[in-house]
Amino acid sequence: MEEEILQELQERLSATIDSFRREGAKLRTGRANPSMVEHVRVDYYGSEMPIGQCATISVVDARLLQIKPWERTMCAPIEKAILQANIGFTPSNRGDVILLPVPSLTGDRRRDMVKQLKSLAEEAKVSTRNARRDANDMLDLVEDLPEDDLHRARKRVQDAVDQAGSRIDAVEAEKEKEIIEV
Repeated sequence: MEEEILQELQERLSATIDSFRREGAKLRTGRANPSMVEHVRVDYYGSEMPIGQCATISVVDARLLQIKPWERTMCAPIEKAILQANIGFTPSNRGDVILLPVPSLTGDRRRDMVKQLKSLAEEAKVSTRNARRDANDMLDLVEDLPEDDLHRARKRVQDAVDQAGSRIDAVEAEKEKEIIEV
């Protein structure tokens, strides 16, 4: 039973770190990255879907994204969705592709991005602490678990949470360096 609880904890911690990476990738760094616009939702024949599900997003160079819809008629709706998303891009519709120049970031905007990143990291750490609390509560509910085994299991839970916190810090430091870099 205790192994199952620890396995579930590991899965939750991994999911939290993956989520933090995905959310951090959405932050603009001044370099073109498809994840900057993948989440923008487009009206595709009456239903909303992310751009990544109705077009190919590629990096042309460090400051230019190219969006190639699978159907030419989708260029206008994609362009409109990007403008409405208010993410700081001005799309250029070329008929069969949309070009998105990535504007360079100002110093103030970079500091704002770092603040957003720190906030995302703190949310991820709160999520890991919640997972720790839930795992410890589940360990407390296990009947017939000797005190020594409970103590060892709690130590393993804390070690897993500490390791996840270190991974979050490493991802945060890497992304912060990427944002600050001019």
